[in-house]
Amino acid sequence: MPQEPHQNHLFIIEDEKGRREYVLDAPVYSIGRDPKCDIRLVSQFVSRRHATLVQLPNEDGSYYYRIVDGNLKGKASANGLLINGRKFQNHDLKNADQIVFGPQVRAIYYLLRREAIQTVPPDEFDITLISPNMVGDPEDKSRIEDEDDGQTMKLA
Repeated sequence: MPQEPHQNHLFIIEDEKGRREYVLDAPVYSIGRDPKCDIRLVSQFVSRRHATLVQLPNEDGSYYYRIVDGNLKGKASANGLLINGRKFQNHDLKNADQIVFGPQVRAIYYLLRREAIQTVPPDEFDITLISPNMVGDPEDKSRIEDEDDGQTMKLA
């Protein structure tokens, strides 16, 4: 059974209101100045509907987010998106991408991954063999057993 990695998508906004964190798991998020936006940006320099986050599937069953300038109907924002220092209309987000929406308004996207730990019962044929020489306290170094004749000596 293939193991899927566990992932969390984190979107951290910094604007005039301060710093806020959003754990992303919904299929679509609207981002902008409009109070009806899912992720509200507090600044007069950003558009009412500045950007949209869209969840898209990966081949392995996990998903990623694409950020699109403006809304999903094609209306672009006034200032656009600056991602990692370059202007984009849309961009598939990667871990630690930095998005600038306007002066003093930015976001950082994090993709946190960890491998799933399989918690199934052990195989019924998975056995451990114990040698007779392994019996006893392995920490007790005051006893040494002679392997040739099987006699035990006590160290002083």
